[in-house]
Amino acid sequence: MSAKYEFIDAQKAQYAIVKMCEWLGVSTSGFYEWRDRPASATARRRERLAALIQWIYDDSDETYGHRRIHAALVRQGERCSPELVRAIMRELGLVPCQPRPFRPATTVAGDAAPAPDLVGRDFSADAPGTKLVGSGSRREFHPPAPTEPCVIVSHYTAPAILITRSCGTNASERTSTGIFG
Repeated sequence: MSAKYEFIDAQKAQYAIVKMCEWLGVSTSGFYEWRDRPASATARRRERLAALIQWIYDDSDETYGHRRIHAALVRQGERCSPELVRAIMRELGLVPCQPRPFRPATTVAGDAAPAPDLVGRDFSADAPGTKLVGSGSRREFHPPAPTEPCVIVSHYTAPAILITRSCGTNASERTSTGIFG
């Protein structure tokens, strides 16, 4: 019945309320009673939840979906189901932004040759400083900032010696800051 009353209320600017009530087979007094009736407890609760959901969604820079918003509501002491949160978000038209999938910054055209194994998988050294390897981080792929620390490992001794140094843009700026064993 309320669907008919909602239709009448939405169309009252185009047609007379009395005529629409006749056409839909409902009483005029029933329509006016429905219109003047206070909102139900469920409707008031949904309005309160809608305001909270909108606030949490806006506070998260429009990134939270229904699961995170539900968790935030539970932390605030609100009792509701995730499906109710999802339905209210749909009614409000809230769609969280989806993170873009990871794409590598560079691509290699064709088949890339494997990196050469310059130490032949033999990490033993006869003297200090003869076999040095990088830290294995992304610093090997691009030069680090001048203030970013680098790690160089010498494989001469049983425990590896770590040499931390500042990687400047030229040789005069590169300084050793310590040796750790």
